[in-house]
Parts: sequence; structure tokens; C-alpha cells
Amino acid sequence: MCSHESCFQPAQFLLLVGVPVASALLLAQCLRWHCPRWRLLRASWKLDSQEEPVRHPTPPPENESSRQCWPATLPEMVAFYQELHTPTQGQTIVRQLMHKLLVFSAREVDHRGGCLMLQDTGISLLIPPGAVDVGRQERVSLVLVWDLSDAPSLSRAQGLVSPVVACGPHGASFLKPCTLTFKHCAQEPSHARAYSSNTTLLDTKAWRPLGRLGTYTSRDECRIDLSHFSLYTCVLEAPVGREARKWLQLAVFCSPLAPGQSHLQLRVYFLNNTPCALQWAMTNEEPHGGRLRGPCQLFDFTGARGDQCLKLKYISEGWENVDDSSSQLVPHLHIWHGKCPFRSFCFRRKAANENEDCSALTNEIIVTMHTFQDGLETKYMEILRFQASEEESWAAPPPVSQPSPCNRFLSCQRSPAAAILELFEEQNGSLQELHYLMTLMERLDCASAIQNYLGGTQGGSPAPVRGGAWKNQGLELDEKL
Repeated sequence: MCSHESCFQPAQFLLLVGVPVASALLLAQCLRWHCPRWRLLRASWKLDSQEEPVRHPTPPPENESSRQCWPATLPEMVAFYQELHTPTQGQTIVRQLMHKLLVFSAREVDHRGGCLMLQDTGISLLIPPGAVDVGRQERVSLVLVWDLSDAPSLSRAQGLVSPVVACGPHGASFLKPCTLTFKHCAQEPSHARAYSSNTTLLDTKAWRPLGRLGTYTSRDECRIDLSHFSLYTCVLEAPVGREARKWLQLAVFCSPLAPGQSHLQLRVYFLNNTPCALQWAMTNEEPHGGRLRGPCQLFDFTGARGDQCLKLKYISEGWENVDDSSSQLVPHLHIWHGKCPFRSFCFRRKAANENEDCSALTNEIIVTMHTFQDGLETKYMEILRFQASEEESWAAPPPVSQPSPCNRFLSCQRSPAAAILELFEEQNGSLQELHYLMTLMERLDCASAIQNYLGGTQGGSPAPVRGGAWKNQGLELDEKL
């Protein structure tokens, strides 16, 4: 009996152990070939085991986080779209949802139509009267996407010249075409091509160029007639043999200079010349207490040249540069593909000697920087000047006034100072008036040169210009321009 039972024990053992093991191996094989998440983990293990990881041709800039998130769950997706489509009572909301920084507004529209606008971004969506049936109400949303990973994947010849905008709900259509309007920064409007991704915000994007019919580009604006709602943007594509160029805005930010503060950091952003790009930089600076210092300066950026150089040329007495180098580079594609990069310099107050009092010298800081594309320093270089003092009030930004024709003209000039000099030469303006004007423009180098010249020839400082005389001179300049 015992020997009979013992002869069956190996077979029972194989039956009890072998079948589960074989089933587990078969299940693992199925997961290996059919489960996307398993393949993703397997790929990441394979990359980790390699000695040298694969290098991407265009690494993300320092302010773009390379994160990888698991797909959203159904309740998370429902909550995401529900918040985007909830009416905002005319307000523009800035919020991070599902790891995406979004600017959005939503409302209900009926047969009378309506308009959605995102404040300070130049983005609007018009639903015309008659687009919705009488007696019905539709919820619509307008979303500015500040998630840089949602932008199109571009070649070296293509440049991003506008924001990524989503109209929702995705796929919605109306009885009449709706009109989406947003800004672009292409120098040649005919080179700006509208693109669309017929996907939702949370799906993998599939960008395709739109047909020319129903798409209009003016000097700085793109307008699209929509047959249905989706995602949209604008890409710079120059014809063969033509040079592609776009306008940048250079924005300088720093925190307030407080008494006794030993260090000060200055950040220069290289942004597309669109309102929403500047708003992104201001939002990015809020956690650090950074404030925009002075007006942005235009820069003529070309896609066929090298990296952007930023050189520190002058620091006022009593301060020194903490960084090892006085020159920094921004990769060309980070700017060309609209990644909104920035570079920073850090300064500190010099320690005063026993016989020297630097307190009077360090209560303000003046910095001059030069920026240009590599290889074009002698052809086109922009001069950035920064000045801050402890006495300045940082509580509120200066009031915004309507720019005069003269201001609009000068903002489009490569060298506003050179344009002013030409106008003064034509009108036989005095050096005293020119000194006063350069001081107002914060061109302290020009003002100092004029003052030194007047001091050497006349033995004194420039005579004060009367307010009425300067006002009349300003009116003459406006008429001339």
C-alpha cells in the first residue's frame, strides 16, 4: 500500500507544481507582447542597463521638466473636462490640471452667439449669431495650453510662432463656422502656416497642416474659421530659398532690491513676441517674486543661424558678478521651437574696506548686457540695460498708458537711439534736448557721452530743458514719424 502510493507521488507533484508554473510563464509571455505598460517598463529596464543612454538631438531647456505620467483614470478625465467646461462668469482662470498649466474661460451660448476672450493674451473665440439652434444652449471653452510638450514636433527648418490653443468641447460643430483668433510672431505673414491636432487635450497629439481655405494671417494675427473644435497653433515654414525669421521679445526680470540685500539675480527671457508668451514668463516668475523690469525689447531672430549669446558688459561700481563666466549661450532650437528659455546672472555687493564706504554705491545697481546670434555680432546686436535702486516702489507696476505714434514707431526700430539721432539731425535739435531724451529712454551711456562733451566744450552740465519746450519737441517728433 505504501509502495503503491509512493509510486504516484512524483506524478502528483508534477501535476500540482508544473501546471501553475507553466501558466505563470504563459501569462508573462502574453503580458510581454501585448501589454503597453509592460513594454514601457521593459524598455526602461533595457535603457537603464545600457552603459550610455540614447541622446536626444534637442534636449529640453532647463525650465522644461521632462516627466512621464501614467495614463489618467476615467474619474480624473471626467473631473478634468468638467472643470474646463464650467462657466467662469467672464473670468480668465490660470490653473494646473492633470500636470498641465492652462489658461481658460468657459461660458454658455445660445442662438444669439457669444465671444470668449482670454485676458492679456490676444486670444478670442467668436460664436456667431445663428450658430446654435433657437431654444438650445451650448457650453463652450477656450483654453491656452502652457504645457510645452503639447506643441508640435518640429524640424530644424520649422519654428513655433504662436501658442497652442484648444477649443472645447472637442469635436463640437455648429450651424455656422466659429472664428478663432490668436497672435503670431512671424516676420513674413505668408510663412505662417496654421496647424491642427484633431485630438483631445489629454490624448497624444497628431498635428497636421490646415488648408489655406478659411485660414487668414495678417501682420501679427492668425484667424481660423472652425468647422469643428480641436487644437490649433501656427508654425513658421519658409519656402525653399527664403530665410525664415521671427520676432522675439527680450524680457528682464528680477526681485526687488532691499536694503542690506547681499545678492541679486537677474533673469533674461527669450520669448516669442506674443502677449501670451510674456504672460507665461510673468506667471513663471510669481513664485520667485520676480518683476518685469522695463519694457520688452524686440529682437530679429533668424532660423538659419547659430545659438543666442548673452554677454555681460558692465556692472556698476560696488557690485560684482558671482558666476564663473560673463557670457552665456541659449541653444538655437530652444528659441526657434518656442520653448521660452531664460538665462540668469547673479550679482553680489562688494565688501567695503575699512577706509571705504560702499553703502552709497551699492544702493542701486546698473547692468548692461549685449545679446546676439552667434556669427552676427557685428551685424545685429541688442543692448539690454537694467537699473534698480532701493528707493524704488515695487508695490505696484507703473500705469499703462496708450502708446503714442512715436513710441509705436520706435518699438519697431532695430536701434531706437539711432532713429532718434537721425530725427534730431533733420530737425536741428539741441544737444541739451537730446541729453534729456536719452535720459528718459534710460540710454545712460548716450546721455553720459553728451554730458561729457558739453562739459568739455561749455564748462558745465547740460542746461535743464523746460517741460513746455520738451512737450513741443515731442509733438514735432510725433508729426514727423
